[in-house]
Amino acid sequence: MLTRNAGEPKPRPARSWRSGGDGAVEIVVAHLFAASEAVSAAVAVLSEDERARADRFAFDRDRRRFIVARARLRHLLAARLDTTPETIRFSYGARGKPSLRGSEWRFNVSHCGDLAVFAFCRHREVGIDVESVRPLEDADAIAARFFSPRENTEYRSLQPAHRPRGFFNCWTRKEAFIKATGDGLAHPLDAFDVTLTPDAPARILRVGDRPGTACGWSLECFVPAPGYVAAVVTNSGGVS
Repeated sequence: MLTRNAGEPKPRPARSWRSGGDGAVEIVVAHLFAASEAVSAAVAVLSEDERARADRFAFDRDRRRFIVARARLRHLLAARLDTTPETIRFSYGARGKPSLRGSEWRFNVSHCGDLAVFAFCRHREVGIDVESVRPLEDADAIAARFFSPRENTEYRSLQPAHRPRGFFNCWTRKEAFIKATGDGLAHPLDAFDVTLTPDAPARILRVGDRPGTACGWSLECFVPAPGYVAAVVTNSGGVS
């Protein structure tokens, strides 16, 4: 269960939660809209490669969102590491997952539009994903292609009005899982099952040949803002 936690650093107010006890997962929700002055200040804490990456965005809106999200991540990590945002150095896994070499802290980030979610925990790998819930014309085709047979059956059993929420429940949970493992889309999306029915418990049902209860990963979902759904997956210390 996610519970509120306070005391996040600048630059923008955010809501945050803490899940669990020892080895807790901290979830921070923040909005990425910022005035030009705030964006300029955010650029100042980024590394040269992050600034270059920002400049490659075709649209200024996306560039600004990336800058604010990346600077926010640096501020949040700096508060946990007792350092300054600009001194943080990231390492990257084979599939591009960022990490802090030699640190006990693990983290992950996702954003959709102007909403961002950040996850932090010690020692355990973590992945997070957020999406706005909206109808998609090709949702049924996407589900048939990327969901597992079990998930697709559950999805198609939903009433039409509930399918958008069911679709994005499944999508965010699967994205959070492959981000936690660090495999990204190299991990086949139909190689594991998650629940997706609205208002039903969020669970990993299967990973490969292992049942979800023995897979070594745990899943939680939450609503970071009206009209959105998010999921977070962490390594629970078992077999991964």
